[in-house]
Amino acid sequence: MRFALTICLSLLTALPLAAQEADAPIEPVEETPVLQVLDASETTLDEHLWIARPIVVFADNPADPRFQEQLDLLASRAGPLIERDVVVIFDADPAARTDVRQALRPRGFSMVILQRDGRVALRKPTPWSVREIMRAIDNLPLRVEEMGLTQ
Repeated sequence: MRFALTICLSLLTALPLAAQEADAPIEPVEETPVLQVLDASETTLDEHLWIARPIVVFADNPADPRFQEQLDLLASRAGPLIERDVVVIFDADPAARTDVRQALRPRGFSMVILQRDGRVALRKPTPWSVREIMRAIDNLPLRVEEMGLTQ
């Protein structure tokens, strides 16, 4: 009997808390932004014009260790890239002759950073860390203007 009374009392004290929680407004859950990684066969550079900063990673074969290393480096620190509106596009199939490959004409492994206006900002024949990429992006004239650092 004493046990039943304790349970009833604990339920009665919990009811006002449950009522308060039920009346509380439901706050929307913020979605965590995710770095967009797209196959070049499924996108074009024009789709990202003035919306994002594409980083395009090319290789002649998906097994190229530089290709894998670059994709791993980008995935390992996605946060700073997301803040800079980066979208990663990859193409490791020269035979597919994608629009992206036709526009940028890479030779072997290549990483290309494009500005929002579609112009090539930088081409690199070796993998770069996210830190190096961020530094390069932050020095682009459009990014400087975007950050409000122009005088």
